[in-house]
Amino acid sequence: MTLSSLVLAFGRGDVADYVKAVLLVYTLLVIAFILQSLYFGFGGRMPYSRWSGAIIGFLNETVGPFLAFFRRFIPQLGPLDLSPMVGIFSLQIVGGIVVAIIRG
Repeated sequence: MTLSSLVLAFGRGDVADYVKAVLLVYTLLVIAFILQSLYFGFGGRMPYSRWSGAIIGFLNETVGPFLAFFRRFIPQLGPLDLSPMVGIFSLQIVGGIVVAIIRG
C-alpha cells in the first residue's frame, strides 16, 4: 500500500463523514420546521423579537424549497401534510446511498 492510496482512502472516509453530518443537520432543520409549523398551526404566537424572526425566516428559506418539491407531487390529506415525512425518508435513503458510494 502506497502513501498516496492511504491518503486517498483517508480523504474519502472524511468526505463521507462530512456528507453524513450535513444530511443529519438538514434532517434536524426539517424537524425544527415541522415543530415550528405545528406550534403556529395550534395557534401559538411568537412575541416580536429579532432572533425568533431570524430563526423562522432561516427555516422557511432553507427547508421551504426542499419541501415544496414534494408538495407538488403529494396531495394534502385534509390538514395533514405528508411532504415533510416523505422528504425526510427520501433524504435518508438518498443520503445513505450517496455516503455508501463515496465510501466506495
